[in-house]
Amino acid sequence: MSLLDTHTWSGKINIGGWTAASGGTAPVMEPATGQVLEHFGIADGADVVRAAEHAARRQGAWARVPYTERAAVLRRAGDLFTEHAEEIQGWLVREGGSIPGKAAFETDTAAQECYEAAALASRPLGELLPSAQPRLSMARRVPAGVVGVIAPFNVPLVLAIRSVAPALALGNAVVLKPDPRTAVGGGVALMRVFEEAGLPEGVLTLVPGGAEAGAELVAAPEIAVISFTGSTAAGRKVGAAAAEHLKRAHLELGGNSAMIVLPDADLERAVSTAAWGSFFHQGQVCMTTGRHLVHEAVAEEYAERLAERAGHLPVGDPNKEEVALGPVIDAGQRDKIHSLVTASVAGGARLAAGGTFEDLFYRPTVLTGVDESSPAYTEEVFGPVAPVRSFATAEEAVALAAATTYGLSLGILTRDVMKALDLAERIPTGLVHINDQTVNDEAPVPFGGVGASGTGARFGGAANIEAFTDTRWITVRGEEATYPF
Repeated sequence: MSLLDTHTWSGKINIGGWTAASGGTAPVMEPATGQVLEHFGIADGADVVRAAEHAARRQGAWARVPYTERAAVLRRAGDLFTEHAEEIQGWLVREGGSIPGKAAFETDTAAQECYEAAALASRPLGELLPSAQPRLSMARRVPAGVVGVIAPFNVPLVLAIRSVAPALALGNAVVLKPDPRTAVGGGVALMRVFEEAGLPEGVLTLVPGGAEAGAELVAAPEIAVISFTGSTAAGRKVGAAAAEHLKRAHLELGGNSAMIVLPDADLERAVSTAAWGSFFHQGQVCMTTGRHLVHEAVAEEYAERLAERAGHLPVGDPNKEEVALGPVIDAGQRDKIHSLVTASVAGGARLAAGGTFEDLFYRPTVLTGVDESSPAYTEEVFGPVAPVRSFATAEEAVALAAATTYGLSLGILTRDVMKALDLAERIPTGLVHINDQTVNDEAPVPFGGVGASGTGARFGGAANIEAFTDTRWITVRGEEATYPF
């Protein structure tokens, strides 16, 4: 049986059921071919207001459902992501340009996120506190209320479910706004899974839309918490708007992550690791290896090997052939990538591989001779570009890696793991991977960056309890208190 039967959701949004959208419809585009696959509903501000109000009306009853039943819904959702993995992966490949392996990673991770969230429902949600008064004093974690989730296009299923699942498990209702470019993989798929899993209607609502919908979601008085994943520029606006409305915003933003290659690293493995870190999903990942800092003793050979590797990676339609890279998401993203590459070359960087494209297929690119004047080195490219820069000492490597406003992920390749740990201690970052590249994620881990990469580790494991609940102080006396007046 098809989970994503288009007759169910075509041209619609979901607010207590599938319904026509006030903002009309928009096409589901296939980047590889330009083909229109289907249409989905576009929510306007009025739709978001209705969704938030509807979710608020349903949230209290959901929070009172026994934790065992909430956990059971999450476990069924995990099973459904596995049961319908092939169908969901097909949409992730065609709608988002994912290669099949990346799409499989998303469905596998979505299932695991649901299972991890199910376990949250039975976690201890409070503690006893000391009191100088004759009373029982305690702190209790209670659902925040309604959580607004704004998810991006690049890893749409994972970056939505990692907030949706724990928020639901902890007794919240959720209003989900996926990126319109991946409204099926990042929105419809989740909605249909939770419908089939038995989630009561209205506890999760789906409002794909653009900037107007996002602004209304942040402003809606029923929304207590905003979980936003996207660019740093957009995240700053979301954070400012949330602060104006006195609500929490968890921001997982961009990055320009460094990978440090020390002279004792195995170069063959290092190049394989580097290629994956920079070219996985066309570089459209916040953790992408954006800066390759390589010791001068091996930098030239490293760059040559990486360029050769890039030159042999197949690029094409992942729905029709076995490729390493599919298309970037749209022409705007392609043109941004190319402008950063060409500006860097014009400023003195050398193009060792790539730097060309056909339609939305951008060749994996290696740049050498980069420095602080090279935009492809200093900015987040969000494309398959690997700038390589050499260093002479460990202290210089630390200084170069730390010389960015971002602080998301860090990779260090060396046989001396204690030295790597020492280097990592001196570089501000949310994630560190020794003898691995920068693109890593798992459901139980505390995920998040520092600086311009976001507001810290707010996703994964016990961090989700802090993210999606509030702390309430409760005292209990055996009899009524007395006072002098």
